[in-house]
Amino acid sequence: MRRWFFAGALLVVVAYLIGAAVWLHPFGIPSSSEMDDYFIANAQKEVAANNVVTSIVFDYRGFDTLGEATVLLAAVVGVALVLRRAVR
Repeated sequence: MRRWFFAGALLVVVAYLIGAAVWLHPFGIPSSSEMDDYFIANAQKEVAANNVVTSIVFDYRGFDTLGEATVLLAAVVGVALVLRRAVR
C-alpha cells in the first residue's frame, strides 16, 4: 500500500515537471506584453528614476524586494549559527 502511494506521488511530480517543461516559454524569445511597455513609458515620470530596472526593483516591487532580503538574511544567520556550533 505504501509503495503504491509513493509511486503515485512520484508519477504526479514527474507529470507536473513534464507539463511545466512543455508549457515553458522558449528561451531567448522575448514576449511582448503591455506591462513592459507601461514600465518603459512611465517609469521616469512616476518614480523619478532614470534606470527602469532600478525603478521596478525598488519602487514598483519594493515589498517583494524587502521580503527577499529578509529571507536571505535569515539564511545567512542560520548558516552562521550552524557553522559556529560545528567549530566548537
